[in-house]
Amino acid sequence: MRRLNAKPRLPAAQPRPSEAEPRAVRKTALRRRPAPPRWRRQVWRIGGLASLLLILGGGGFYTWHARLPAMAWAHVHDSFVANTGDLGLRLHRIVLDGRQFTPKDELLASLGVHLDQPMMSIDPQAVKARLESLGWVRSALVQRRLPDSLYIRLTEAEPVALWQHDGAFQLIDRSGQTIDKTDASVFGQLPVLVGDGAPAHCAELLAMLAREPDLAQRVRGAVWVGERRWNLRFDNGVDAKLPADSPDVAWSLLAKLEREQHLLAKDLTVIDLRLPDRLVVRLGPAVDLQHNDQAHQPGSNT
Repeated sequence: MRRLNAKPRLPAAQPRPSEAEPRAVRKTALRRRPAPPRWRRQVWRIGGLASLLLILGGGGFYTWHARLPAMAWAHVHDSFVANTGDLGLRLHRIVLDGRQFTPKDELLASLGVHLDQPMMSIDPQAVKARLESLGWVRSALVQRRLPDSLYIRLTEAEPVALWQHDGAFQLIDRSGQTIDKTDASVFGQLPVLVGDGAPAHCAELLAMLAREPDLAQRVRGAVWVGERRWNLRFDNGVDAKLPADSPDVAWSLLAKLEREQHLLAKDLTVIDLRLPDRLVVRLGPAVDLQHNDQAHQPGSNT
């Protein structure tokens, strides 16, 4: 028989999903190590970067101080040069063009090379610099011509005049530059320039004289007067005073008078061309003496 007052059994209570999840999460969280603070990570990062820079800087300083790259390059270069010499690339001949005034012994001493030297050990730029330090040399071309030749071409100064300055003579080239470290005494046939600033006007003077080459051959010297004009000295001792303005016109007039009247053959000491409308001459001592004799002769009474 059934009991009417019996209470029905209820199913066992199940945990809610919302309650079970937090427990699992809490279990998992308890098993992990706590994350380090952010400031600690920043300290480690900065410290590592500083250490790396210190290592690199110290290594670079040591490498520079020990000159390891230079030593390594020098070793490679020396080995290369030695190998090329063993292969037959050695200096056996020097070809020289353009030498006229430079003493041969002085030139060879300035090269700084010797026969049987490895060709690749010769520095053309260094040889060029040494050559251009010589007094006569204005420029130099230096080339290694393998397997065994060194080619040199010189451009030397062209002496055109002597400059008398401070009691000494210096050679002057066409551009007016002095030719240093040279013996000027062997060029006594060149015209002599006198006066401060004369070399700077040498090119203009030579260009003017070249317009009348026959008369120019008789010019032995020129004096730069007052930083503005020239006095010319001819081979017979006559001086010609040129004007500051248009000296070339006066020079052409003097050449014309010489062709037509042989002016320099007369007994004169000075020909003054400074005035544009007249020519003034100073007579020589013989002419002055003759004139004085004539002035003292008694006249006839008629």
